[in-house]
Amino acid sequence: MTASRKTHLPADSQGSDLQRIGVVSDTHNNVSNTARIVELFNDAGVDAVVHTGDVTQPKTLDVLARLDAPLFGVWGNNDVERKALEASVRKHRLNFCDGPLIVEWSSRRIIVIHDPEDLPPETRASANLVLHGHTHRCVMERNGAGLVFNPGECAGHMKGRNAVGIVDLRTLRAELLHF
Repeated sequence: MTASRKTHLPADSQGSDLQRIGVVSDTHNNVSNTARIVELFNDAGVDAVVHTGDVTQPKTLDVLARLDAPLFGVWGNNDVERKALEASVRKHRLNFCDGPLIVEWSSRRIIVIHDPEDLPPETRASANLVLHGHTHRCVMERNGAGLVFNPGECAGHMKGRNAVGIVDLRTLRAELLHF
């Protein structure tokens, strides 16, 4: 771990200085793709990264610990090695919990969940931004004035078909980074 590694949100616990967040889902222990994801987010200079679940093994967290930005996430249905995963989270000072994770960053109410079917409609409606995984399919849909976003598949073996996302919290616009 480098001395400059950020483990907490910038400025304050509410994340008021966050502008761009990286979003990754369902890494499923594909360590080589995860290393590429770290490069993409570090090169993009995101302020924080959100993982929407299905890390699956601690060695993936070892790679994600190389992020320059703090990492937040929720556990997915394939995160069954919980003791080992939680030990890795503590070791690297990452921020993971059972979903939903609800935060307010840059005056936006953000809900992070692995399986979108586990989020009641009234909770979804109360968010400016809903981030989810599980489906391995890209979702970019408006929810009133808010956004529901899943960057889709990132653990596949077909070059150019994997993606992660960046969400601008000022505009609630999402972009995909394919690799």
